[in-house]
Amino acid sequence: MTKHSLLAGAALAIFSFSGMAQAAPLGAAMGSAASTAVQSPVAAMPYDARRGVFTFAAGLEESLPAVVQVTTLGQSRGPSSANNPKPSQGGSGVIIDAREGIIVTNHHVIENGQKFTVDLIDGRLFDATLIGADKATDIAVLKIDATGLSQVTTVDSDTLRSGDLAFAVGYPLGLDQTLTMGVISGLNRSGMGDAIEDYIQTDAAVNSGNSGGPLLDSRGRLIGINTAILSGGFGGGNDGIAFAVPTRIMMFVVDQLRATGEVKRGRVGLGLGSLTAERAREVGLNIVRGAVVYDVEPGSAGEKAGLKAGDVLTRIQDRPVANAGSVQATVGIARAGTQMPVVYLRDGREASTRLTIEPSDPAPVRVGAQAAMARGLTVRNPASGRGAQIAVVEAGSSAAAAGFQAGDVVVQANGAEIADMRDLAQRLQAAGEAVVPVIVLRDNERVEIDLPA
Repeated sequence: MTKHSLLAGAALAIFSFSGMAQAAPLGAAMGSAASTAVQSPVAAMPYDARRGVFTFAAGLEESLPAVVQVTTLGQSRGPSSANNPKPSQGGSGVIIDAREGIIVTNHHVIENGQKFTVDLIDGRLFDATLIGADKATDIAVLKIDATGLSQVTTVDSDTLRSGDLAFAVGYPLGLDQTLTMGVISGLNRSGMGDAIEDYIQTDAAVNSGNSGGPLLDSRGRLIGINTAILSGGFGGGNDGIAFAVPTRIMMFVVDQLRATGEVKRGRVGLGLGSLTAERAREVGLNIVRGAVVYDVEPGSAGEKAGLKAGDVLTRIQDRPVANAGSVQATVGIARAGTQMPVVYLRDGREASTRLTIEPSDPAPVRVGAQAAMARGLTVRNPASGRGAQIAVVEAGSSAAAAGFQAGDVVVQANGAEIADMRDLAQRLQAAGEAVVPVIVLRDNERVEIDLPA
C-alpha cells in the first residue's frame, strides 16, 4: 500500500508532545477537530518532524541504558573449576533502582550460579551479588556497586489492555542489546509450570537470552519481565507467543527479597483445579472459566470462609478468575491478614464470601469443623464410637513411614484414651516435638505405633 493511500481522505496536524512532534488526523470541521486532536495527543502516532518519521524512540531511549546482560558462572568439570568458574548460562536484566544498583532478572537465569557478572550498554562490566531469588515466580534480584546508572520507571501492570503496544529488550542469541515490538496479546495467562502464574502474553519477538529482560510500554516504562516463550518448532525458536511476569507480581517479590532475602506468601488452604469444558458439563455449568475447589484443609481460611469441595471460584479480590492459576497468583502475593472478597458458584447459584489470607507456614496442628490435621495425618470423628479415624496419610510424611494407614482409628495417645478428633489434636499440640506413642484399631486389632513429630 502506498503512502498516499494510507493518508487518503485525511490531512495531518503537527503539534508538540513530550519533546516530539505528533501527527493527528483532521476531519472536515477543521476547527473543532483540530481542538480535539490537541486536547487528546495520546491518540496520535509519535512523529519526529525533523526526520519525517514515525517513531517511539524518544520514549524508549531513556530506558535502554537500564537494560543489562547477565552472565551466570558455575563450576566446570576441570581441575581449576573451584577458583575459576566458567560461564554456564546467561540472560538479561533491568535496573530498577540506580542509586542502590538493584537489577531484576529471572530465577532460571541465575539458578545454580557460583558468580554473576553484569554488562552495561556503555561497556562497563561488574561483578554482581545475588540478593535473593524466588523460583515460584521466576524472579531474582542482583545488586552491583556502580555509579552513573540508569533505571526504568515501573508502572502497574493492572492498567494493561490487550492491544497495547509492547517492546521487549534484551540480549538474545548472543547479539548485542536488541529491541523488538509487538502488542499485548493476552493477560492472566497460566499453565507454564511455575507455582505463581499470571503472565502477560505478547507477540514481541523474544528468544533465548531475552530471559530476565524488560517488557516496556510505548513510553519506555516497565510493565513486565520476559520469562518464557511457547514454541512449536524444533530448536525453541520464536513463534510469536511470549510471556512476561507482570510488575504487579514482580514488585511484591522484589520488595520482599530486598528486605529479607526471601519471599513469604499467603495461603488459604484450598486445593484448586482449573474449570474445564468437561468438568463444566459434569456439574451443569455453561462457563469454562473458573477454579474448582477439590479440597479444603480443616481449620483453614477456606473452611472458615464456608467454601466446600465442588465450589467454583469466579472472582477474587474483584479480579475475574480464569483458572486455578489466577487464584494462586492473587493469593500468592498477598500478605497474611489480607481480606479478599470471593465470588463463587455452588450448585449453579452465585454466592460470595471473604477469605482471610493465612501465613505461608501453616500451624502444625489444625482443627476444622469436620477434620483435623497434624503430623501428616488427617483425622475425622468415626461414624460410631470414640476415637479419631485416620482419613488421609500424607505421602512421604513421617506418619506414613511409621506405618499409619487410612482407616485406622486412634484410640489412645501418650497413654490417654482419645474421645474424638479434637481431643487427639489437642494432645498432639501439647506434645510439641516429642514422639507420641499411639494405639490404633486396625481390623479389630490394637496396634501400637510411635508417631514422630
